[in-house]
Amino acid sequence: MRVLLTGWASFLHGEATAGDVLSLRAAADALTEAGIDHRIAWSPGFRPAALHLPDAPPEDYTHVVFACGPVHGPQVRSLHERYAGCRRIAVGVSVPDPEDPAVTGFHRVFPRDDGGTAELDLSLGASVSPTPVLGVILAPHQPEYGGAGRHGAVHEALTGWLARRDYARVPLDTRLAHEDWERCATPDQFAALVSKMDAVVTTRLHGLVFGLKAGVPVLAVDPVAGGGKVTAQGKALDWPVLATEDVRDTALLDARLKWCLAAPVRPPAHPPSLTALVDELVGPR
Repeated sequence: MRVLLTGWASFLHGEATAGDVLSLRAAADALTEAGIDHRIAWSPGFRPAALHLPDAPPEDYTHVVFACGPVHGPQVRSLHERYAGCRRIAVGVSVPDPEDPAVTGFHRVFPRDDGGTAELDLSLGASVSPTPVLGVILAPHQPEYGGAGRHGAVHEALTGWLARRDYARVPLDTRLAHEDWERCATPDQFAALVSKMDAVVTTRLHGLVFGLKAGVPVLAVDPVAGGGKVTAQGKALDWPVLATEDVRDTALLDARLKWCLAAPVRPPAHPPSLTALVDELVGPR
């Protein structure tokens, strides 16, 4: 017996959702525990170096298992055509139309839901690894710095580095809006959001400030060549800030983020300029 595990994350024109991929992991774990030989086919767009359906000849497998997601459409039907000589099983799937050839082509279907059945989703059967959560706050173009602004190049390098690392990344925007649900409406909401992060990665002054104010360590990069307001604020806070040219040093970024995830954060001091403002208006107290 040799099983080919498939799902929507296996198709070139499918999609790899967290639930689908975790369900495939759950199915693989169950087969491993039972001592059943198996391989998973992945979309080349999702995992280019993995096994893909065109490289999984039907004669190499006795069974094809389709896990999670809705069973419908030509891509699922194509599995029945390509693996006609294999026993085909669908597990943990939604069945919107029991008469669809995509459904009837399986020898056995264990539905997650089919209009009458409601079973636990497969992803509940898989373990997940603890993963640090990073809030990513990027500065917009800042014309006040003229030609010294390196925002595009810095962000390209920084986000490219993040994409290749095993961290959960949450894009955060300091801009507020009262009628846009994707943004915070008040600074209190934004502060609460930042406080849930394990670390912040930012090229924005207030990304640095809100992170440290919430007790969250910050990997800060100044997008302005020669240093701009992020560098100046880092000095005021006594917190290290990477220079523009450092952003392409991935070893340095790795080391700084590792340090951040273990670094204690001291509460920032009260800004002395607030006292100076009051003194200016009413005189020293």
